[in-house]
Amino acid sequence: MNVPTIKLYTGAQMPMIGLGTFGSDKYTPTQIADAVRDAASIGYRHFDCAEVYGNEPEIGDALRDIQASGIRREDLWITSKLWNNHHAVADVVPAFEKSLSDLKLDYLDLYLIHWPYPNFHAPKVDVTSRDPHAVPYIHENYMKTWEQLEKLVDKGLVKHIGTSNMTIGKLEKVLRDASIKPSVNEMELHPHFQQPELFEFVRANGMVPIGYSPLGSPSRPERDRTPEDTVDCEDPVVVSIAQAHKTSPAAVAIAWAIQRGQVPIPFSVKRHQYQESLEAACDLRLSDSEMEAMARIDRECRLIKGQVFLWSDAKGWEDLWID
Repeated sequence: MNVPTIKLYTGAQMPMIGLGTFGSDKYTPTQIADAVRDAASIGYRHFDCAEVYGNEPEIGDALRDIQASGIRREDLWITSKLWNNHHAVADVVPAFEKSLSDLKLDYLDLYLIHWPYPNFHAPKVDVTSRDPHAVPYIHENYMKTWEQLEKLVDKGLVKHIGTSNMTIGKLEKVLRDASIKPSVNEMELHPHFQQPELFEFVRANGMVPIGYSPLGSPSRPERDRTPEDTVDCEDPVVVSIAQAHKTSPAAVAIAWAIQRGQVPIPFSVKRHQYQESLEAACDLRLSDSEMEAMARIDRECRLIKGQVFLWSDAKGWEDLWID
């Protein structure tokens, strides 16, 4: 299967379909690691990991097995992320080293600052939980964290660094002040939440947009659900295009993402689902008129709102996304 790739500003080629590994509190680390093994056997090479997902040691076992099966390390693309409670200068490198050790690797292809806020929440908390020490974005502090990531690049421990869950204003400051520019921005992207201004800003500034929740995050935790949420794969336009191609709405969402120029990282532990996503990435093409129809169904429906990262005097989750 010929998996499409996208070129980063460094010249490196990133596979344009990845497997997410956040189990949404529903799947065990072993289940997710087994999915990583099997996904690699059918053609996946890009795996999006994070310390906070709580499964990197098990995924590390899977990655060791994948390489033992004959798949070369240089043909894999492995991402991890720095969690919020490790933004302090003294904590960045140890947190990275733990992820690297847990994943049983000598280097990472990409390391991200998971959120721009150093605001911690315990696992499986409800939406009303708050860190009493939570603060809004402080650019000077973020750049101190970023400088530690730059040092990891200088040491050859990670090949690319990037941002996640950012806004245009925050990215403008990072691009202005960074010695090593971010290669990517990971962001929520799906047909009902297309973020056109941020998407175009990211691409115009030499970054690749990686889209999480590309299917509308049907397995997201209850804390991330609100009554106004919409369901992308039930949209009549998506359903109609799927019927025309004799495929599923999920496959249409993946094909749309790749043709638009973003890298979707859908999560699943079910082979028929992640195989369908891979096949859509490689083989399904939407027409120009279908792409135009997809562009018109954006509902600005953010699903991962981040309420648990709010500070005491914040008015609401929207404050996380305002510059």
